[in-house]
Amino acid sequence: MAKKFTASSQQLKPDSTYNSKLVSKFINCLMWDGKKSTSQRVFYDAMDIIAKKISDAQPLEVFEKAINNVKPLIEVRSKRVGGASYQVPMQVSSKRQQSLAFRWILQSARGKKGKPMCERLASELIDAYNEHGGAMTTRENIHRMAEANKAFAHFAW
Repeated sequence: MAKKFTASSQQLKPDSTYNSKLVSKFINCLMWDGKKSTSQRVFYDAMDIIAKKISDAQPLEVFEKAINNVKPLIEVRSKRVGGASYQVPMQVSSKRQQSLAFRWILQSARGKKGKPMCERLASELIDAYNEHGGAMTTRENIHRMAEANKAFAHFAW
């Protein structure tokens, strides 16, 4: 008889170096084509670069603060009302905040060219830690759009 997979059997294990589920989840998002060892090497090399560049904070603290800085509070969603589409500002759930933060940081790091991925990722995380950079720009644009469309907030479902 085949073993049934449940939510408890699919639990995400913390990574071996930092013992953090957040790091493990980020490494999984960084991974391409199932090459987990490559994404782990890229991430840990980026953390080493962060440790060299920022001496007053631990690399894990820099990573966590960078993720928290990039998390969006509100976003706009399209809502169709009477033939017209409105951009309605809505709150973002904590799970989606985290996934958007990961996506924006990785998108911004992958958008930079000419350097190894570990250096691009390290620079993007440092930028997010200092509240500037590509991912922070994306977050600010989302917040600006939500602020501009707050007149349509009453359409929220």
